[in-house]
Amino acid sequence: MSDSESTNKLPSPATRRSRRAPKSTKKKRLRYLVVLVGVIVAIGLIAPRAISMFSSAPDFSGPGSGSVQFRIAPGAPLAKIGNDLKILGVVASVDGFILAANDNPESASIAPGSYNLRQEMKSTDAIAALLDPANRVVNRVVIPEGKRASWTIAKLVEVTGLTTQEFAAAIANANNLGLPSYANGNVEGFLFPATYEFAPGTSAEQMISEMLAKFNAEATRIDLEKRAQALGRTPYEIVIIASLLEVEGAPRDFTKVAQVVYNRLAEPMRLQFDSIVNYGLGKTDVILTTELLNTDTPYNSYLRDGLPPTPIDGPGAQSLEAALTPEPGDWLYFITVDLNTQETKFTSSYREFLRFKDEFLAFCKANDGVCN
Repeated sequence: MSDSESTNKLPSPATRRSRRAPKSTKKKRLRYLVVLVGVIVAIGLIAPRAISMFSSAPDFSGPGSGSVQFRIAPGAPLAKIGNDLKILGVVASVDGFILAANDNPESASIAPGSYNLRQEMKSTDAIAALLDPANRVVNRVVIPEGKRASWTIAKLVEVTGLTTQEFAAAIANANNLGLPSYANGNVEGFLFPATYEFAPGTSAEQMISEMLAKFNAEATRIDLEKRAQALGRTPYEIVIIASLLEVEGAPRDFTKVAQVVYNRLAEPMRLQFDSIVNYGLGKTDVILTTELLNTDTPYNSYLRDGLPPTPIDGPGAQSLEAALTPEPGDWLYFITVDLNTQETKFTSSYREFLRFKDEFLAFCKANDGVCN
């Protein structure tokens, strides 16, 4: 192809100008773009309101009236809770309840249990009520350290309204409720002292199971079985020793009393603890008569060697730890000389112990009725 032919095929300047968009067309496109952006912005502003208008769930205006008790089962999802609330007339709709829950980050901490609520509550108010501990319906039972199983069961009967027979049946089934195998079927020492909150409808078996679970959790925490073995003791013996500490000394002296127990067992020497004798007699006397001390039971530590056959009460965390970590010392005797201050004196000398005993008797004489 010649240069002249190539030049002839190029578009003329006029033709090239004709292919460019006219200025009027550009202006039209710009106007369309501006309008389109405006429509998008308008949709962004209006759509949420429109969606909210058409999708808003029915809700009561609140604050509600009357009273209704509502129970949440463990693991119940929000939809289930909302549906049950709607059936009871507490909230107007499941969707409204779920929307209110989604707007409140704390709703994830709504706990299972029973609650006192009102009927026709606003969904946000219902969520707030379920998060308020004051609305929970519970039977609160406080079990102190050092209480016998018989005392604990009586307290449970008193607070919960269940019968002694129901708890007796639960205790008979304790092996299936979490009682350690080394307890030999006896719950004494394993109904762990704590504050319990039982929802209405909780059975006797569920309560006993929860108390045993607390003991097992504590035993795991302190590594009871392994540490007992390191001391040359069984875990059951540690629980027995801990139960003695609860009634023989103040918490500040637990480790010393534990050492006295170990020292006497090593002699060997009978424990001669009145608390053990009391347990066998079903008593709680501070001073036992000679006749009572001579009464032969499996728990008479004046007549029998070694540890008692079972724990004599429910030990807590501190006494269990003390039984595992006795304070080094050569003490063989101790006595609390002042029951008001719980001052306790320790010695390896029997003569010195007798002097301490005179201090105790003087205290009893000066404080009529305290030592009965």
